[in-house]
Amino acid sequence: MMPLSFIKKLQIFFTVCGLFVAQANGLQAQTKTFAPPTGDVILTISGKITATNVGDTAQFDREMLDAMDRVSFKTATPWYDDVMTFEGVPIKTVMDFVGAKGKALRVVALNDYVSEVPMQDVETTGVIFASAINGKPIGIRERGPIFIVYPYDSDIALQSQTYYGRSAWQVAHVIVE
Repeated sequence: MMPLSFIKKLQIFFTVCGLFVAQANGLQAQTKTFAPPTGDVILTISGKITATNVGDTAQFDREMLDAMDRVSFKTATPWYDDVMTFEGVPIKTVMDFVGAKGKALRVVALNDYVSEVPMQDVETTGVIFASAINGKPIGIRERGPIFIVYPYDSDIALQSQTYYGRSAWQVAHVIVE
């Protein structure tokens, strides 16, 4: 067997380098970025996401979330005496926007309370990141600025401790796992 010539070695080297560059460009194309928040950050999403705006996280201010397709529904909850109208962005909308690829969301509140929301809930229940109650923005003292709320009255199965426990308020960070 003849030893490879210097030229042949260079050709192999550049071919391999080209493959690495092509792979890196492919990975880069899978990640997208969007504008960072201009106001106070009220929600940070990290973990298995493909769209970021601050480092490897997706950060949102109230204006950014309010600009997404919002929904509202009336439902009774264990936290209020009356039926309330909750308004916000479906969590599915936000997860689709950030390219979430996990099986669950680990939700961390301002007081370090942690809950887990299965991605199946996000896909099937209509759960939202509520930012308004009865037409008024939710302040920190009222369980805001982000409150995870399921449409409890839409399905008797949602009226259980399982779903109430997933309904974190004062949500600050979501980790897609």
